[in-house]
Amino acid sequence: MNIEQIRDFCLSKKGTSEDFPFDEDTLVFKVLGKMFALISLKKWESGEAAINLKADPEYSEELRASHNSIRPGFHMSKKHWNTLYLHEGELQPQLILDLINHSYDMVVKGMPKKLRDQLKQ
Repeated sequence: MNIEQIRDFCLSKKGTSEDFPFDEDTLVFKVLGKMFALISLKKWESGEAAINLKADPEYSEELRASHNSIRPGFHMSKKHWNTLYLHEGELQPQLILDLINHSYDMVVKGMPKKLRDQLKQ
C-alpha cells in the first residue's frame, strides 16, 4: 500500500480529520479530535514506511507474536499502540486496512456516548 491509499482510507472514516499537531513531519489522523493513526512523512519518503495504530492490549500482543513487522508503538504507549513497518513487505494490504479499522474503532469505543452518537448521525 502506498501513503495515498492509506490517507484516502483514513479520511473515508466518519468524523476523521488530518493535521500536523506535533511538527511538519508527523501526519496525524483523528476521529472527532482523538488520534487513531500517525505517519512519519520523512521516514515514508526515505523508504522506511510505517504507521502507528492503536490496538487492544491483548490483540497487540497477538499481532506482535505473529508478525515480525508489528512492534510496540514507536514513541507511543507500548501497551496501547503498535507500529506497523510496512516497508518490510510482510503485511498484506487487507490486514493493514483491518488494523486501521481496529484503531479507529478502539478510539471511538473510548469516547463518551455523546461523541459516539455524533458519528451515527
